Amino acid sequence: MATWNSRGLRGSTLEDMINRTNEKYAENGLAIIQKVPTPITPMKIDKENHQITLAYFEQKSTVDYIGAVQGIPVCFDAKECAVDTFALQNIHPHQVAFMENFEKQGGISFILIYYSHKDLLYYLPFDKLFFFWKRAQEGGRKSFRFDELDMAFVLPKKHGILVPYLDTLQLDLETREE
Repeated sequence: MATWNSRGLRGSTLEDMINRTNEKYAENGLAIIQKVPTPITPMKIDKENHQITLAYFEQKSTVDYIGAVQGIPVCFDAKECAVDTFALQNIHPHQVAFMENFEKQGGISFILIYYSHKDLLYYLPFDKLFFFWKRAQEGGRKSFRFDELDMAFVLPKKHGILVPYLDTLQLDLETREE
């Protein structure tokens, strides 16, 4: 079994690990979270190998994952970062708008960031993302630094769960109630 703290993540490995985590959460009745497929229109298909060889995106995608945790609607995106500065250009305006509207409907939105050079997973609550986003919109930094983050939202390493975001989601909920 691969663990996120044993070697650097590459390509879709983070996504694969989140998918496996979501399967485990579903098996244990804790959450039902699904990967949101990106809608594409195939242009060329290799019929012999049953593969799409050329396609274009039909529309902008919203977030990577959506579902419910113990009756609470949840949506999130997963990003990787190889340095201490996370460029906000990695998050698109339509994604922020979707997450903001999701929150207005009573849902919880967040970003999971894998800092590969630190081998660390971070849960960025929507309110903090929105703070950084508004700062950039108002002429401030177009990024945020790792040292600006609250270390309470670092995902704990947990045996048997590759991306244990539920504990940190609970912290997010508690923080909102204060």
